[in-house]
Amino acid sequence: MIKVANLSKRIGDVQALNDLSFSAQDGQITGLLGPNGAGKTTCLRTVFGLLKPDAGHAEIDGIDVAKSPIEAKQQLGLFPDPFGLYERLTPREYIRYFAELNGLSGKQAKQAAAKVLDKLHMNDIADRKCKGFSQGQRMKTALAQAIVHEPTNIILDEPTRGLDVMSTRVLRDILRDLKQQGHCVLFSSHVMQEVAALCDQVIVMADGKVVAVGSPDELCQQTGKASLEDAFIQLIGTDEGIAA
Repeated sequence: MIKVANLSKRIGDVQALNDLSFSAQDGQITGLLGPNGAGKTTCLRTVFGLLKPDAGHAEIDGIDVAKSPIEAKQQLGLFPDPFGLYERLTPREYIRYFAELNGLSGKQAKQAAAKVLDKLHMNDIADRKCKGFSQGQRMKTALAQAIVHEPTNIILDEPTRGLDVMSTRVLRDILRDLKQQGHCVLFSSHVMQEVAALCDQVIVMADGKVVAVGSPDELCQQTGKASLEDAFIQLIGTDEGIAA
């Protein structure tokens, strides 16, 4: 479970987060939905401990991120930009490296890497250099790195950005599998179709605040709109959030 309570963060002249509070439950996919500049990425970076809030706090399975950052991060997997892989490493080497960074011994990291490579059906590319990988291969390698230490919580920031249709479908299936296994999945997006297709709960953000919480259907019912996109536009009070 991921919980943020009264988070505030100013970056330069911008109040990126403004008394932000919400929770993401185990066994659910929770989406942060908002226009550019809403504070989604700042929120996720604060939850992961990359940014220090000016006020408020974030908890991972009841562990305060600011007070116990290492312990909190061990319960958290972060899906990185798939295009930022270390191209001279193979997926097996890359995944083992991050497994050890997350506290596993050399032997444990080797076993965990083998397990996640098998789980994501990556054995055919496990020992190839990442350089030259397709979008889908990069995505799987990045996700394997995020879940190799079996965290209970997974964070993704606009995970389908730059992915083709087939890679996006594979990622969606994997996220649903993680949900079925009881993981807490939290991701940000501004793509309405993605949020509507995946999310059990949607946190609608604008100007660093929560403006609405509910399932896609509940948000449509709340606003009297037929689509999540129309509901979103009404909730944030502008048309700048329309996704292509």
